[in-house]
Amino acid sequence: MENTKLETTGQKHISTVADDIKKLIADISNGKPAPITEENMNDFLNNVKEAMIAWNTPPKKEKYDGTLRMSILGKPARQLWYDKFSPKETKEYDASNNLKFLYGHIIEHLILYLAELSGHKVEDRQKKVKVDGVNGHMDAKVDGEVCDVKSASSFSFKKFKNGELLNDDPFGYHAQLSGYEEAEGTKDGGFLVADKSSGDICFYKPEDLAKPDTRSLIKDLNTKLASDTPPERCYELKTEKNGNKILPVGCQFCIHKFECYADVNKGKGLRVFKYSNKNVFMADVVKEPNVEDVTKEFTDGIKTQTLAS
Repeated sequence: MENTKLETTGQKHISTVADDIKKLIADISNGKPAPITEENMNDFLNNVKEAMIAWNTPPKKEKYDGTLRMSILGKPARQLWYDKFSPKETKEYDASNNLKFLYGHIIEHLILYLAELSGHKVEDRQKKVKVDGVNGHMDAKVDGEVCDVKSASSFSFKKFKNGELLNDDPFGYHAQLSGYEEAEGTKDGGFLVADKSSGDICFYKPEDLAKPDTRSLIKDLNTKLASDTPPERCYELKTEKNGNKILPVGCQFCIHKFECYADVNKGKGLRVFKYSNKNVFMADVVKEPNVEDVTKEFTDGIKTQTLAS
């Protein structure tokens, strides 16, 4: 779908996009209307319409065959290996999660529309890109640079705003952005992020050192996914003061954690203890915690059968 572009005055740069959106909203609050026209409003509404249609027709679940996509380049190789060779039945998303996906997509379209209204050039929305056989769809380019738009929780938003994503990137956002930039031949892109709770907006541009070499990453992942044995574990265990070793955050929500760590605790596998505010997954219990052991609640429900082809 072709999107009508707003006329811009002067040369804008993506680095100011978040501040410019905030100024636009402040101006509206002070009685200065945004340059909304019937034409650009219809473009925005058409994008929302397409998001609704896509949300209403989710893709059919299929067994993962090891084919790489831009959106998963940042996932740990061991996790991808288990996705391919030991797929698990995943829970269906409930109504609240499905609703969050929908308004997340709508917020992302809204943010790009506000970027346009604030004088930035937005183009190549959902453009198909390809690097060494790996396909993907980037969100857009803003002022000629790749822009990955995110709607985030307050917790995740802080990681973007404070530049902490470099040390805590469980979803592999850096690798995804690097892939889009490699395909487009650009290097100054970043993440335009909206806090769904507070309404705050920020633009985060990763340092070059935070971005992996896309072609080398693709080659490495393809090699590891062709192997019959899993790659090394994704993260190091965290050692508590009492000597107990627990799973890092990157492993806690992985559906493969019990199989991945089947050899720990002298071959008995992961143990799970219920603390007041969370469950803790332990790989080496040196000192028995003085809380309830709920391992059985997790392991009894594990299904290792493969998904239907």
